[in-house]
Amino acid sequence: MKKIFWLAGEHSGDLHASFVMKQLNETEQLLEHYGVGGYRMAQQGLKQLFPFKQFNVMGFTEVIKHLSFFRDVEKKIAKWFDDNKPDLVVLVDYPGLNLRIAKIAHQKKIKVFYYISPQVWAWKKGRVKLLKKYCDKVACILPFEQEYLEKNGVDATYVGNPIIEEIHVEDSREEFAKKYDLDVDKIWICFFPGSRELEVERLLPEYLHAAKVFDDDDIQYLFSLAPSVSRKEYMKIVSASGLRNPFIIYDDNYNMMQHSYVSCVTSGTATLEAGFLGNPFIIVYKTSPTTFFLGKTVVKLDYIGLPNLIMGKGIVPEFIQGDATGFNIYRALQEYVNQKDYYAKMKTQLDTLHEEVGEKRASVETANLIKEYLVETSILS
Repeated sequence: MKKIFWLAGEHSGDLHASFVMKQLNETEQLLEHYGVGGYRMAQQGLKQLFPFKQFNVMGFTEVIKHLSFFRDVEKKIAKWFDDNKPDLVVLVDYPGLNLRIAKIAHQKKIKVFYYISPQVWAWKKGRVKLLKKYCDKVACILPFEQEYLEKNGVDATYVGNPIIEEIHVEDSREEFAKKYDLDVDKIWICFFPGSRELEVERLLPEYLHAAKVFDDDDIQYLFSLAPSVSRKEYMKIVSASGLRNPFIIYDDNYNMMQHSYVSCVTSGTATLEAGFLGNPFIIVYKTSPTTFFLGKTVVKLDYIGLPNLIMGKGIVPEFIQGDATGFNIYRALQEYVNQKDYYAKMKTQLDTLHEEVGEKRASVETANLIKEYLVETSILS
């Protein structure tokens, strides 16, 4: 048996890595998987070395609070490498910790494969030197990343974006309406406050405020509740808003996006999913004042949303930090509802995302790269 050590510190990484593991398991029977991941990776055979929930933190100030935990993790992983030297380390996104683990693995002469490249083109550009020095192969998921990384001496390959194979819309509009007691003849405006507790605390009140300002009987307001968020705390915020008859939809984002008339989406992977499904939306982002201030000093981008970054222009409206207010969100959504030409133009622009992203299946391409690499290094016969 050959050992692969995996590290995916967030729910999105757990999902993406699980697809790759599934592809590997279907063709390679002599692999053992160890490391850090969530329940999806565990379903594919991951033997978890640490509690996954403790890794899911974000922002400068939030990470600082957990520094002692991460230092302890690094020490324990280094010791695990000594005691159970893996044949390959596969790091998934999560660059703050993963690049340090890449260095440790490299120093111990363990090969490193990085899936979902750190966004070095956006900030902390010095990390590209770490990728070049400590990583043997980098698989990137945004179409413009391969050229950027290769210009900086990194062995990189664009494998496609995971959303292409991960998005599954199972219900028709009528089936979705029946499932959640919705009126199929009404407009559905959907709100996605995020998968992290802090995102929900900051943005759900603004989203609820936006819906309350609408107060239109011809519209129904749907709010996504992620499995990683406390239902109790979520419902406290909803109750405090005073919004009449909100519809809380648990863990059903793709159906929501597909059948929404327009959506409000917290910045992150969900913005690309919404863009790929093609219904108009807006992008919202708010973090702590300290995190935002520090971020502005290092991130030099015209846009924050992935669809806008890929297209190189602001096709989707963005409301960031101080602009992320309930009333601003209401006005932006209202524009979609009231101006049919504006709505149609947005749908046309979103169609071009498919062409930019391409049709590669990221899990298949990545699993093949891993297998090819293992064969080249004589780990697999």
